[in-house]
Amino acid sequence: MTARETPEPGAPAGARRPGFATALFLGRPETDPLTGPAGDPRRLQPAEERFLARLRDFCEKEVDSAAIERADRVPDEVVEGLKDLGALAIRLPRRYGGLGLSTHCYLRALMLTSTTHPALSELLAAHQAIGLVQPLLLFGTDEQKRAFLPRCVREISAFALTEADIGNDPFRMHTTAVYDPASDSYVLDGVKTWTTNGVVADLLVVMAVVPAGASGAGGMTAFVVEADAPGVTVERRNSFLGLRGLENGCVRLHRVVVPAGNRIGAEGEGLAIALAAQDTGRLSLPAVSAAAAKWSVRIARQWSAARVQFGRPIARHDAVAGKVSFIAATAFALEALVEVIARRAAAGDTDTRLDAELAKLFASEQTWVVADELVQLRGGRGYETAESAVARGERGVPVEQLLRDVRVGRIFDGSSEALRAFLAHDLIEAHRAAASGRDTGLWQQTADAGTSPGAEETEGTADPAAVGEAVDRVAVGEAVDPVAVGEAVDPVAVGEAVDPVAVGEAVDPVAVGKVPHPAAAGKSAGPDASAGRHDAVLDDHLEFVTRTSRRIAGELAAVAAESGPEGEGLDGRQRFLGRIVDVGAELYAMSASCVYARALGGADGSPAELADAFCRQARLRVAESLARLGENTDAADRAVTGHVLDGRYTWLEEGVVDVSVDGPWIAEQRPGPATGPSLRRVIRPAGTPKTARPSSDDTTRRIP
Repeated sequence: MTARETPEPGAPAGARRPGFATALFLGRPETDPLTGPAGDPRRLQPAEERFLARLRDFCEKEVDSAAIERADRVPDEVVEGLKDLGALAIRLPRRYGGLGLSTHCYLRALMLTSTTHPALSELLAAHQAIGLVQPLLLFGTDEQKRAFLPRCVREISAFALTEADIGNDPFRMHTTAVYDPASDSYVLDGVKTWTTNGVVADLLVVMAVVPAGASGAGGMTAFVVEADAPGVTVERRNSFLGLRGLENGCVRLHRVVVPAGNRIGAEGEGLAIALAAQDTGRLSLPAVSAAAAKWSVRIARQWSAARVQFGRPIARHDAVAGKVSFIAATAFALEALVEVIARRAAAGDTDTRLDAELAKLFASEQTWVVADELVQLRGGRGYETAESAVARGERGVPVEQLLRDVRVGRIFDGSSEALRAFLAHDLIEAHRAAASGRDTGLWQQTADAGTSPGAEETEGTADPAAVGEAVDRVAVGEAVDPVAVGEAVDPVAVGEAVDPVAVGEAVDPVAVGKVPHPAAAGKSAGPDASAGRHDAVLDDHLEFVTRTSRRIAGELAAVAAESGPEGEGLDGRQRFLGRIVDVGAELYAMSASCVYARALGGADGSPAELADAFCRQARLRVAESLARLGENTDAADRAVTGHVLDGRYTWLEEGVVDVSVDGPWIAEQRPGPATGPSLRRVIRPAGTPKTARPSSDDTTRRIP
């Protein structure tokens, strides 16, 4: 049986139904869109399983991860081996020479390679998710696809967007592309910083600003650039806290001539192309995060059972047990997120952009906590390098490397702060559209869906005002932003989660959420024997999701009504809105966990146990975030920050030594010719056919 060919993107996002994230923040969380086909959700097609088996075998036998860490470089033979396997073209359709495997298979491959060494998964993801493959599949012409996609089977690509002064603001871009009508080409000038795969790339997707003129309206535009073209210079290879072996560098373009036929899309469509490519690309990081958490479960289990203190394994001590439980429950939730969103994205009928952004935000934040807890669980050994432990005669467990490697997840591909702001902006716009009737599709869809778990109150009309949703927080009994009304609102009075500190005692968030959780009633939180279902306890958690989503929908609707059409008045509400986004992320992960646990089934009920554990932990975090909507230090913090910037507290900086090296905070990257040799590393051996096609079923062989 051959693997199905990955379909090329069809309808644009606007023509697809809204994703679960949109419905969640509009107060209508229906879990049906998260439910996959019947059967084991972990099972892939036979061809995909065979590919992953070959990849695992290669990683275990041919890759020395410790050597990569020491040398800060992936050996050429390892990269060539990945090419031979077809790992650079997992989702590339077979008609272009790729394997044509599924998104699920691609994400599983990233999980295998990232736990071998994260530099491998970064190489593969930067090439296939945001490199040349995805932009061309989405926006390329037939001619461009035929010319470039077969080369992506063995040639590495990179996406050159970031510059020293860009960060999350691409409109500060300085790289230019000037059209020359005489040669029907563009001349590119500029410097790109932090280009992943930039040091080893054969093909670059370069974002540049085209001045408005005879060639068109201009604006940010995407181009395919040959990495060995005259004027392209890799000026330096960057080094980071973690991700050793990452081929990330600074690329200078000086009067690089690019044929007009290499322009992807129209002039001015570059940002749309970049964002669309990131939609799928953002699922890469949750997959890698899930893999890191799954590995952490393994290490936590083995170590906390082997390490004995005070007469018993450390996992039997309550303080450590909490850490092990958190790591295991979070790993399950992250795997669930990846599984359910990947299936929706692969189906192609749903706009999963917000879902992927929410998953990236949640996964990167939680995996950092998992890694930190694993270091703490390992104690001094967690802070020690694996190489040092081996030298002492102990097992080399790279826990400190994990901490260094996963930290970048909160920065790469949109920082957590930027993602919260972007998500909040889009969700407020969704509320405006729903309130004005400009976008009634979601409301009609959710109204037609009937009754959701525990949602007798939500059945019926799609008009939010008619059901008392998302209009006036005061009218519907929702918590009010104290900044807006000038005073704090008692969360107990509005029936919401209570801050234990505020009331002076521990409060069960399940109880104040009006959910009859078995544990709260003194019953076992395990399988419901009377119902004959291991997962019956998950119903309570889904009811909590429904009720809490209505609350955050009300908060967002009120902000939408208060702010201006262009988002005026939101600058001072970023943390307030960020907490709402974080609550939504927890609710999404809870929903995915419950759906995934039910899909897995299991005679012993273990998936439901993990989902229940995660949901109970998540509800505590939700309670804290909700409480801080009404009582927080946001205004005071802004005042203190203003004083810091004004120099009011410079006396606090005295008595220390600043070892920073003098220089500008942001380098001025002036266009012009290179002043040194190119550091580009060519991995593709001379004479390798550019269109060599790996087999998805045959025995792996090295192409001469």
